[in-house]
Amino acid sequence: MPFISAKDGAQIFYKTVGKGPAVVLIHGWPLNADSFDDHALVLAEAGFRAVSYDRRGFGRSEQTPDGYTYDVFADDLASVIDALDLKEVALVGFSMGGGEIARYLSRHGASKASRAVFISAVTPLLLQTPDNPDGAPAEVLEDIKDEIRADRAEFFSGFFEDFYGVGVITSPVSDGVLHWSWTMAMQAGLKATLDCVDAFGHTDFRPDLKAITVPTLVIHGSGDQTVPIDATGRALAKALPNARLVELDGAPHGVLASHKQEVLGELLAFLPAKV
Repeated sequence: MPFISAKDGAQIFYKTVGKGPAVVLIHGWPLNADSFDDHALVLAEAGFRAVSYDRRGFGRSEQTPDGYTYDVFADDLASVIDALDLKEVALVGFSMGGGEIARYLSRHGASKASRAVFISAVTPLLLQTPDNPDGAPAEVLEDIKDEIRADRAEFFSGFFEDFYGVGVITSPVSDGVLHWSWTMAMQAGLKATLDCVDAFGHTDFRPDLKAITVPTLVIHGSGDQTVPIDATGRALAKALPNARLVELDGAPHGVLASHKQEVLGELLAFLPAKV
């Protein structure tokens, strides 16, 4: 399997498909790069080179004893871009993957980036604070960690129903998608899974926003119960003059699967013209 050595030597699994302008796909918690497979294939068929990788601690990447912070994640993204000699990269981040984009641009600059796409992203701040009242309460994040510690397998069985907006009568995704997502979640290290709740839940990306100068697309479901749109998608688009917000009416958090065709359509329309 192909791996890249991160700044601290950690082994980061990656995969790439297609030829053309590079698009780097950064997955969400608690998934891995496979969650972008459908999108990567369509992008490749449309003439792009789709690159995806497993965040450290998840999937096939090394389960390091520590380093689950956004500074490290941003450096890991930089290592992927540098090792593959990517230029004019379109960065696409889902959920906590949006944080990598913000911190990467703040920490490494935009010289190798052409565009940014934030899908159901945790940016600019997920945590509820006095100046971010629409965010998630700290006690909710602590409850998540407590439930994971108690019975991770059972927790994720219920978590993905909310993630994809599964109801009593209808579901926007199949049982297969739920099982696949659960399997990806269980491939992650427990420490990485827990530490990332603190990372995506408590990291304030508002100071990073001034570094996001490339054209930006924000895609977020108005029915997202996992990452509330008011504190994230709408706030992010409002803070970025180069951003366009696409609200998917009533859509849940996991739009990569629940609203796959709509997301792909927006991506293909937004990505730079192929040479």
